[in-house]
Amino acid sequence: MRPDYVDFHAHLDLYPDLEQAIATCDHKRVATLAVTTTPKAFERNIELSAKSDYVRAGLGLHPQLVADRYLEIDLFESLLARTRYIGEVGLDRGPAHYRSFDLQKEVFGRILRACAKQGNKILSIHSVRAAKPVLDMLDEHLPPDRGDVVLHWFSGSKADVRRAVDRGCYFSVNEGMLVSTTGSRVMREIPIDRVLTETDGPFLARGGKPLEPGDVGRAVEMIASFVELPVEAVRTKILSNLKRLLQNDKAEP
Repeated sequence: MRPDYVDFHAHLDLYPDLEQAIATCDHKRVATLAVTTTPKAFERNIELSAKSDYVRAGLGLHPQLVADRYLEIDLFESLLARTRYIGEVGLDRGPAHYRSFDLQKEVFGRILRACAKQGNKILSIHSVRAAKPVLDMLDEHLPPDRGDVVLHWFSGSKADVRRAVDRGCYFSVNEGMLVSTTGSRVMREIPIDRVLTETDGPFLARGGKPLEPGDVGRAVEMIASFVELPVEAVRTKILSNLKRLLQNDKAEP
């Protein structure tokens, strides 16, 4: 059945009950990418989402965990053929993770090369204080005809946004991003036909409580305000963007 909303970056397995979180997305008819932070978490996510009409599991190795989990890159590569969806992966050059940055680049490079080799992957990418290095590595290791990229909670410069748009990237946007000065500036640079919504739940909160899975209605309203279009038109456009992304088949002929 056609979804009503899109949540293209949610950590469903970090809610108290993964099975219930998936059921919530199904009940709300929200097309959801359930990202994982380590390859070892992937098995349970893909098993429990297998019967869902709306939830798909992503294979991830979060850059903030690379310092401790980098050896799981071998497991990541062995699981890669089981899903089209990759996330959460990327780079984080924030103060808490700067020491592992070279190791993060090594792991991220392996992920991108493996995805390019298999082709037809959709990647949800983290890029905290690392927009340019992420884009540089995409240019080096993942040709646009070998995979699609969705930049999660992007905070790069105006030039970074333009560069990402030119290479065909999409952007997943949440309400926390849109209330920040940087996020507002980025949102003004993104073409509406490259926008998807996300919760980043349960990390993002409203009123002191984590957003529920699939709770993207407020983000849709905020985007509509930015682009000066009716809320329903923006909701429909985001669904159209997701459909175009999913139909952009880059498998081998």
